[in-house]
Amino acid sequence: MSEVTITRADLTDAVYQEVGLSRNESADLVEMVLGEISSVLESGESVKIAGFGTFMVRQKGLRRGRNPKTGEEVPILPRRVLSFRASHILKDYINHSAN
Repeated sequence: MSEVTITRADLTDAVYQEVGLSRNESADLVEMVLGEISSVLESGESVKIAGFGTFMVRQKGLRRGRNPKTGEEVPILPRRVLSFRASHILKDYINHSAN
């Protein structure tokens, strides 16, 4: 299985091909959608895209880690992390297309 990365340019081109907007309008639309998703996640809310999945921001607390090189314990500061939970529709699609 080869690894393929989808870029903003790829998304812009897909919008251009499928919707028929100009390339500039397609790029603006992609940027607007990604910007809106980013700002909602930054505010701590979840983003649910029906049939695709949900992006969530979780809070991780303070914990102890270990430097693998020295074995020294170091504190890992609290932080927010982004997680994604795929919808059942997407999971089924991925599993059926793999067969």
